[in-house]
Amino acid sequence: MPRIAIHKDGQVHTGEVKENTNLVVRAGIKQFPYPHLKYKCGMGQCGTCTSRIIAGAEQLPARLCCQLWIKHDIELTQENLVPAAPPCTSS
Repeated sequence: MPRIAIHKDGQVHTGEVKENTNLVVRAGIKQFPYPHLKYKCGMGQCGTCTSRIIAGAEQLPARLCCQLWIKHDIELTQENLVPAAPPCTSS
């Protein structure tokens, strides 16, 4: 089973998930990584990510964290991320 490590608020939260698991779906139904994983829309439509993968990305396609189906160990952080730029508006 894949092992997940989440860095948040100066702590590291770890757990295991079944292979081919979506972390945002699990957090939404209050299974690990809940309550350690924060997310926005959870469907990739917002185009921003509140997480950055710091280990294990070589096993993953280039996608937002909410769109990933985890098959290997990963480590991610939700600390010190640059906030997303506000949407452009034209007048």
